[in-house]
Amino acid sequence: MTATPHTTPTALITLTLTLALLGAIVPAHAHAAADPLQRDADALRDSGVTGVAVRLDGPRGTRGARSGVGDLRTGAPVPPAGYIRIGSTTKAYVATVLLQLVGEGRLSLEDRVERWLPGVVKGNGNDGGRISVRQLLQHTSGLPDYIADVVPELSAAGYLKHRSTTYTARQRVAFAMTHPPVFEPGARWEYSNTNYILAGMVIEAVTGRGWEEEVRERILRPLRLTRTYAPGVDPTLPRPHARNYQQFEPGDDAPWTDTTLAYLPFDGDADGSIISTAADTNRFFSALLGGRLLAPAQLAEMRRTVAVPDAPGEVPGSRYGLGLAWTPLTCGGGYWGHSGSNFGSLTWPGTTSDGRTSVTVAVHSRPGDEETAARQIQGITDLIDHALCGRTKK
Repeated sequence: MTATPHTTPTALITLTLTLALLGAIVPAHAHAAADPLQRDADALRDSGVTGVAVRLDGPRGTRGARSGVGDLRTGAPVPPAGYIRIGSTTKAYVATVLLQLVGEGRLSLEDRVERWLPGVVKGNGNDGGRISVRQLLQHTSGLPDYIADVVPELSAAGYLKHRSTTYTARQRVAFAMTHPPVFEPGARWEYSNTNYILAGMVIEAVTGRGWEEEVRERILRPLRLTRTYAPGVDPTLPRPHARNYQQFEPGDDAPWTDTTLAYLPFDGDADGSIISTAADTNRFFSALLGGRLLAPAQLAEMRRTVAVPDAPGEVPGSRYGLGLAWTPLTCGGGYWGHSGSNFGSLTWPGTTSDGRTSVTVAVHSRPGDEETAARQIQGITDLIDHALCGRTKK
């Protein structure tokens, strides 16, 4: 979930928690009363987010809202249709490819990781012979998360010093293998980015091609998602984009660090590297939930969920399937998606069960204290709830 379970716990939420209160940087709520979407975007800005953009697509057309600024130095507004790092939302694309391969009979969800990646998951009690592909996608493997190992200095200086360091997928898994399992395979749920590094490696073992190429050929081209791609080791965002800002220390007066350039130690693989736009993200989830990417049996597997522990700021009762998170709505039912985060940014998509209505929220800063981070996540989930419940009531 990104973001939340990648976010929900997104791994990055557990690593860095963003941004202090920002003063009023744009004129106040001119259209808030008339437009609930704009009202909620402004509320996020007022909670300390430097810039936010929202896009809502549904049967009655497209609506959008922007608030705050896209550049603290110049005061330029958040651009419309800007590129965003979607972080762990990448996991939904990777899971979709693996489930397509399952539907083609090329592997099974019950296959052990050892079958496809012999000798990769071993050491300190970790055993790929006891972990299934399903458990990787569901975060029930018990494998430790590699993320902390690639953030040696959680600070502005550390970001600047280490952001260009690159690792292979095998190196990332090797970091994780220096730690013991968090729990026995299948015993419970806990978010670990290592699971999706391995999922990407399984895709390559099955197909002979990298996960990026399979995502491009199986999802991006058929859906014509021309503004979505995996950048590899290129740390830049194409224009237009808002700048991203991370606060590495708590406190209203803590400094901002421009983190628009990717932190390649964890922004470069199958667990969270894709760049996209809100429009493309909505189109992907609408196609996925609408049954255009997976056969009914595989979509049903993807939507078979387990409980997720409640986290600060997030909606109680959330659940996780195979690369897909479910969040309850106050008007009944729930929405599907997968949030994603990076240093300085957070992306949160939500799509109705029939795929007909999708909303994506992109915020361009992260605070340095947990209380502010939880309040901002609550603002994001409130916005999505209002947007989707407002659409379903009419």
